[in-house]
Amino acid sequence: MSASELASQIVEALDIDAEAFASRIEAETASLREEIDDGTFDNPQAIVGLEYEFYAVDAETDALMRVPRRLLEYIGFEKELGLHNAELSTAPQPLSSYGLRAQEAEVQAKLDAAEMEVAREGMTLVSDGMWTVPPIGETAATYLTDSIEQDGVRMATNMSRAVRYHAMANTDYAAELQLDAPHVSLLADTVMPESLITSIQPHYQVSHAHDLPEHFRYALRAAGPLLAVSVNSPFFPPDLYDADGATVLEECWMENRVPVFESVLNPADIKKVTFPEDIDSIDEALDRIASDETVVPAELEPKGRFDDEFAHFRHKHGSFWRWVRPVFGGSTRTNANARIEFRPLPGQPTIRGTISLLAVFAGLLESLPRREHPVYQQSWETARENFYAAVRDGLSAELSWITADGTETTDTDELYAELFELARDGLELRGLDAGEANRYIQPLRERVDRRMTPAQWKHDRVRTRMDAGEPFAQAIWGMQSDYIDAQSETLINGTFLEWLE
Repeated sequence: MSASELASQIVEALDIDAEAFASRIEAETASLREEIDDGTFDNPQAIVGLEYEFYAVDAETDALMRVPRRLLEYIGFEKELGLHNAELSTAPQPLSSYGLRAQEAEVQAKLDAAEMEVAREGMTLVSDGMWTVPPIGETAATYLTDSIEQDGVRMATNMSRAVRYHAMANTDYAAELQLDAPHVSLLADTVMPESLITSIQPHYQVSHAHDLPEHFRYALRAAGPLLAVSVNSPFFPPDLYDADGATVLEECWMENRVPVFESVLNPADIKKVTFPEDIDSIDEALDRIASDETVVPAELEPKGRFDDEFAHFRHKHGSFWRWVRPVFGGSTRTNANARIEFRPLPGQPTIRGTISLLAVFAGLLESLPRREHPVYQQSWETARENFYAAVRDGLSAELSWITADGTETTDTDELYAELFELARDGLELRGLDAGEANRYIQPLRERVDRRMTPAQWKHDRVRTRMDAGEPFAQAIWGMQSDYIDAQSETLINGTFLEWLE
């Protein structure tokens, strides 16, 4: 697609009647509500799925690389925001021993095949929370802010041909875009700085749609602890910093994905990317999505899917950027579903760690409601404080938890001992034996026992290099090289624990 053709599509998107779009949303929300009440979105058992983002680097230099679109289509991955991104999605599977194995095997199979193909292009795919080495001959700042104007339309040079995101740069919603994080600030005229970050997004499909609010409340209480054990983005590309290395090392946050996403996509006083409030009912969940700020409206034609009946609602949901969010979808009436998408987690060093987080998250959402766990009564404000404490400090954060006997604790070992026991219980409720459940839990338990997350591993590497006399930028790039080298040996079949031996 040429720049002129893209600009034309953007202009068309910007010319869509916002009032007509709002009317469609209102009608589709009412229809969706009726379908949910009729049981269309109920399912006999819990289902899990996964979205998994990667970025591409030069196999020799570790510098960021743009993935040719033809190659992306050939390897069966989907485009993401940046030209350097690639995403795979797994087929939904029952939450069971076989279903979790299928999730892991599918990711392994797709990634193994993809790695062989991208290697022919001199690149490799990296599972990480944030890239730090810009393309050869470019700075991170120029790569993230480079844009052109075509026919009066502003477009990011290094962004995928995603009309909605390009159109945002030409609306009042995104009149000012700024990346704002500890010791980093960057002004841009497109949303391209968001492409710094990569994530994994587990999905948990509830058996009965009207049970979603209860599960959602528990998911919010688990968000802080699960993020704390998975943090993986302590550093930005060095040229983005406005402070010296010693200050950054002392004060950096462990999960900078969160401030990147929140600052870039929350202009002015609008808070679309945020830790969401509890949901009291399905009606409230639907109304929140329907009444959310519209970024770019759309006129959509049916494509023969069941969920075309609420296609405009789904489009609106696409910019409902909450860290945990309800999802209503399904290509056919038979597979229509209500699920929870868990968005705080960064990409992990290994597939094993990724599947561990999927399994533990799903196990918790099985056990916590079934056991009527008292953490349900934890205040939303405390759950939110836990989340942002995890963003700042990872496993060093003081997180609050309510134990099964109703006692509040901030003891890290006690919190995670119970969290993992609940995850084990939930997995066993779905038919896994103790050994199988422990296989998924143990990699995360080891992180807690050793107080070692991927972010802490990176932080320690940079500190060691700087203590040996390396300049800050070289220390970050050296750490990134160590990360990619270690991942090349363990991504598909190994564990993060092998990095610690």
